[in-house]
Amino acid sequence: MLELGWQRVSPSSSRPSAASEPSGHYFSAQPDTTSDPRTVRLHLPDLSLTLTTDRGVFARDGVDPGTKLLLLHGPEPTPGDTELVDLGCGYGPIALTLARRNPQARIWAVDVNERARSLCRTNAADNGLGNVTVVGPDDFPSDLAVDRIWSNPPIRIGKAALHELLSRWFDRLAPGGTAHLVVQKHLGSDSLHRWLERSGWATTRRRSQSAYRLLDVSARIDVSAPIDDASDPDSGPVPGPTTSE
Repeated sequence: MLELGWQRVSPSSSRPSAASEPSGHYFSAQPDTTSDPRTVRLHLPDLSLTLTTDRGVFARDGVDPGTKLLLLHGPEPTPGDTELVDLGCGYGPIALTLARRNPQARIWAVDVNERARSLCRTNAADNGLGNVTVVGPDDFPSDLAVDRIWSNPPIRIGKAALHELLSRWFDRLAPGGTAHLVVQKHLGSDSLHRWLERSGWATTRRRSQSAYRLLDVSARIDVSAPIDDASDPDSGPVPGPTTSE
């Protein structure tokens, strides 16, 4: 099971818990690696951001290629959206891009990592983006439905923990809401696609490029339906519609 977002805490699991992982991992709540801040740039056709990164957070040496692919080829902003989530925000490249592109919306930047949250707050302020709210997973309003979720999800927490994490957040989507993910193929993107479909989230592959998959996920019609937690054979065709690549 999961608590506190994406920390694995089940003692019965054969995989190590996040608490037993070295605390320098980007999914640790409190990285104990020595701070060593640096500055990176994110350049996109419509915007540029200067971002402070640090040790103990994801992609500290520069914006991850998968994240940049998602920001380049994800869906266009929807003017009616008011509540957007960056799940696993790190130091904020997705959250801040969403904030710049969606000035009418509140952007929830969510991460278990305290250092990442601090960096994201600093980067939002430094880039003049006042519509970013940075929170830990358990500080998010429990009764708030969201329009879109964007994420380069923490695959390395393990399949069961990842499924629990996504289940928890995807059922926060408002009717008609969508989630947009980037996942590396060799880290299980097609297996994840099959699981999402079996569990009731209609999923479309938006793009496949440079070993990354971009997935669009629709809100479940029946949020009370059970989640498919059966093991996946990691083989066979990806179900559901697929866009051209």
